[in-house]
Amino acid sequence: MSHPLEAAIENSIKVAEAAGEFDNLSGAGKPLEFLANPKDAVLDRIMTEHKAKPLAVTLKMKILELYKALKAEADESARKVLMIEISGYQLKLDLELEAVRKYG
Repeated sequence: MSHPLEAAIENSIKVAEAAGEFDNLSGAGKPLEFLANPKDAVLDRIMTEHKAKPLAVTLKMKILELYKALKAEADESARKVLMIEISGYQLKLDLELEAVRKYG
């Protein structure tokens, strides 16, 4: 599910972009330091070359897919099955995010 302020944030970014507020920023075109960690460069390259996604991203995509199926489902018993499946994937996602926060 998206954040309730997501549309407002996107709109603010578009307005600022159109007004040129992002032109000539210091550091433009340079890699972000927190993303340019040399120890992760090999892993990043391998994942990019093989179009791999982190587990958290894959789980989030699956949850969104299940929510779409739940929205389209009319049968109550099938909806319950989907809700159980969503909660299982949500638990996996929460555990994965916690592991990333804790261990990197």
